[in-house]
Amino acid sequence: MGLPETGMRYAIIGCAAGIAATHLEALKRVPHAQIVAMADVATERGAARAAEVGCPFFEDYRALLAANLPDIIVVTTPHPFHAPIAIAALTAGAHVLVEKPLAVSVRDGDAMINAAEQSGKLLAVSFQQRFRPVVEHAKQIIASGELGELVRVLLVEPWYRPAAYYRSAGWRGTWKGEGGGVLMNQGPHPLDLLCHLIGPPSKVWGWTRTRAHAIEVEDTAQAMLEYPNGAPGYLTLSTAEAGVERRMQIVGDKAVLELVDDALRIMRFTPSQSEFRAASQSMWDAPATQSEVINLPGDGGGHLAVYNDLEAAIRTSQRPRSDGRESIMG
Repeated sequence: MGLPETGMRYAIIGCAAGIAATHLEALKRVPHAQIVAMADVATERGAARAAEVGCPFFEDYRALLAANLPDIIVVTTPHPFHAPIAIAALTAGAHVLVEKPLAVSVRDGDAMINAAEQSGKLLAVSFQQRFRPVVEHAKQIIASGELGELVRVLLVEPWYRPAAYYRSAGWRGTWKGEGGGVLMNQGPHPLDLLCHLIGPPSKVWGWTRTRAHAIEVEDTAQAMLEYPNGAPGYLTLSTAEAGVERRMQIVGDKAVLELVDDALRIMRFTPSQSEFRAASQSMWDAPATQSEVINLPGDGGGHLAVYNDLEAAIRTSQRPRSDGRESIMG
């Protein structure tokens, strides 16, 4: 695998989608990237977007694959269509970047991963928040062992949406269009970050409800987690709750990490919780703590980093940071 001297040739399937505009803005900043084709069943909007870019438009993605195979296919369709399009593109010989989530079922995700392995092409997923400076810093801290053994996890993710959000497109809030609700639309990013930072839990118990919106799918999800060492975790996701900051808290034996937006709070114990617990002669004391807040603003996890990472992976024959197997964790 290697990059042509003129840069990579891209095609976007699902080009009429709102998120496609974000991908187009990112591709403008990728050196020498060429957008050579677009496709969408929404022909009027899709053709207009292709005309703006100056590339051929196809109503059927299979016609696009047959007519003009690019180096990379970008899939921005509604979630249930990710698997068949990605598998067709991989089988045809293109690398694939698919919007999150990878798929709406584990079976579909496994089929996509298998297609990538069989074709020798890369399958990447747009989990761009992995590239936020504050997330990268948290990853380094955890990898260094500074937190010690995992003690507890908390993930609170309110993504408030009014009813107008679900009325904005016919596929929103439907099983056929999204394959789920908050777990399939808003939830994949924080769930991916949690698994990216500390790995997947060994057990999950949970429930979903449709509490506030007139939609088919869930607007609220709760889960209890258990990690391989027995550490507990709790998460809540909702599009029906406002006024609370999104927060991830990872408690370790030696330190606590708390991530709120682009601020990372680190609270270190001296000595560790386990050492103090065993050695203290007091019934009520706790280990001393020292806190530090690190602000590392970025672009909110922009898609440019995803494209740069994917092209670097193709150039070096490495895995992208968020490939199919990584992405199925969340």
